[in-house]
Amino acid sequence: MLRRGLPLLLALLLVGVGGTAAAATAPELSARAYLIESAVDGTTLAARAPDEPRAIASITKLMTVLVARARTRLDDVVVVPESATRIGESTVALAAGERLTVRDLALAALIASANDAAAALAIHVAGSEHGFVELMNAEARRLGLGETQFENPHGLDEPGHVSSARDVVTLLRAALRDPFVRTWAGRRTATLSDGRRLRTTNDLLGRLPSLFAGKTGHTDDAGWSEVAAARGAGVTVFASVLGAPSREQRDDDLERLLAWGLARYRPSRVVDTGRVYATAATGWGLADVGLVARAPVVRPASVSRPLVERVVVPEVVALPVAAGDVLGEVRILDGRRLVARAPLVADRSVSEPGLLGKMGFVARRTVHHLVGFVS
Repeated sequence: MLRRGLPLLLALLLVGVGGTAAAATAPELSARAYLIESAVDGTTLAARAPDEPRAIASITKLMTVLVARARTRLDDVVVVPESATRIGESTVALAAGERLTVRDLALAALIASANDAAAALAIHVAGSEHGFVELMNAEARRLGLGETQFENPHGLDEPGHVSSARDVVTLLRAALRDPFVRTWAGRRTATLSDGRRLRTTNDLLGRLPSLFAGKTGHTDDAGWSEVAAARGAGVTVFASVLGAPSREQRDDDLERLLAWGLARYRPSRVVDTGRVYATAATGWGLADVGLVARAPVVRPASVSRPLVERVVVPEVVALPVAAGDVLGEVRILDGRRLVARAPLVADRSVSEPGLLGKMGFVARRTVHHLVGFVS
């Protein structure tokens, strides 16, 4: 319970909370467009042409699986249409009339980036690729993907089939809210119900421990592209690189960008038990009581921005006060974003004086005022 008195607000800047600062500027990348975004505070940490419409190749399949998942069950059986087997490029060699589950086809689309699996899913859900693409574009509008327009469910080059570095990051974040996508978008292998073994197209899975989800894409128009998510020390970042000139440069671009983004934050003890945040008067000539935190609070903090600490406490508290009584609060802010808040408690007990103690205090105060008046 907060012991009420006259409120007092103290504020100060917390500088250096992030420890050793990381490089302030993003690494030089070969990709034609990129973006990296922090899940800590939603900040775009760095970008190049983030809203330029570009081909995205098989990154498309994130939307394909997302739309299919919303309209099917994983154990629904799909009969592979003959038209899906003619797509070509990256496939799992589906045969016309073959029966697989939605789960199998979604795994093939996400992990092996199979175009035939994406087409089979689309036709199963909507009756045609065209009808499914309408669903994809409706979902893109719902997610606010302003530079995105789909023309097919697999991502092969087609006029007007575009997205942007910013939009594909938003798409990945939306897709990862689905438990199935969240589980499998970071897996290197999977086995279908018929025993077929899938292997990922994502070279960084396993090589980059912080990376936990992603989707690659490559066509002539899209170049080498990928969108991915990485986490470390309580921080998650999302990044996309579009239009890198080679597979190796795409991987290098994304690896360096994710590492740089994670290094923009450090775990910081924003609330500490080793300090007195404020003192409050107790009256009756007794010593002030100190206000301390009950427990430390650690949060990721940007290495480039100071946090603001606000301490809200009463100027005077009513007695008695027991050690541990909540007397105030400390709030840690990053701009307008509340990073943490914690109660401040009395560091010791202070008893209310008895009648003789109070009379003695009044007498001393009276003598003090009289002496001051005479002098």
